[in-house]
Amino acid sequence: MTDNKILIVFTGGTFSMSIDENTGGAVPKYSGEELLEKIPEAKELANITCYDFGKYPGPHMTPELMLKLSNKIRELLKEDNYTGVIVTHGTDTLEETAYFLDLTIKTEIPIVVIGSMKNSSEPDWDGPRNLLDAINICLSKNCKNLGVLVCLNGDINAASEVTKTYTDEVDTFSSLDFGALGFIQNGKIIINRLPTKLETIETDKINSNIDMLTVYAGMDEKFFKFSADSGVEGIVVEALGVGNVPPAAYEGIKYAVEKDIPVVLVSRCPAGETLDIYSYPGAGKWLHSIGVIFAEYLNGQKARIKLMLALGKTKDKKELKKLFED
Repeated sequence: MTDNKILIVFTGGTFSMSIDENTGGAVPKYSGEELLEKIPEAKELANITCYDFGKYPGPHMTPELMLKLSNKIRELLKEDNYTGVIVTHGTDTLEETAYFLDLTIKTEIPIVVIGSMKNSSEPDWDGPRNLLDAINICLSKNCKNLGVLVCLNGDINAASEVTKTYTDEVDTFSSLDFGALGFIQNGKIIINRLPTKLETIETDKINSNIDMLTVYAGMDEKFFKFSADSGVEGIVVEALGVGNVPPAAYEGIKYAVEKDIPVVLVSRCPAGETLDIYSYPGAGKWLHSIGVIFAEYLNGQKARIKLMLALGKTKDKKELKKLFED
């Protein structure tokens, strides 16, 4: 038996599912040990410690559970000298949990978040390959100090950059702006580059009272005012293009800013950076000038995760701006 110790934290998702005979749909079923019995090659590669965090479908994962998961992983890392950590997760919210862990766990060892697009009842179940790939990543010295990684279908991506791009294909996870960090094939790992940004937000609490609103043609101030008046403590805006909104929507955003609510701007485009390069009414320069924070390359769901953690650390607008824009 190898001396390499791998911690696998099972949280559920399609990886743990099988077809329910009564409904004909996939539902959570297997524990971590039961899943490992289906993938005997895993225990041949490393000395595995299994921890069952839960059997959560992806849509059932919450920021509060993400914080609990992060705390548990940090606790377990203190108890033993692990070579790496693998987290199994539902793909619908995988990128959010992976980014949450990336921002809250500081370690040189690889942490790899994986999932499965096919359930265990299907003949082309991709869970075993993804788990074996993740174990090999954990065993690779070249995968240290890369932050939290996401690996499905052989692609190795940074948690801060990756997103789910397709509803049901096995190659759904991609880093649209920068491309994958590398790939793994037949156990061989190739790393082509480093993540564009590695950071940790040191806080033991979060503020999940944050709304996310997507801008559309002709949008007015209604939803922004409703959000601001509801007692929300932060708003993420998925703006048009490079970071612009209709004039009426701008008035709603201004209303929220004047109520001292932090507003973070991303683009609703799948890829690209937010920039204040236009100066017509409602454009980026107008938004930036009133204190709207630009989130660079982050998408909406990741910006919301980061704002939750940032607000858990500080409410100072200058500090929040620095966390997102520096």
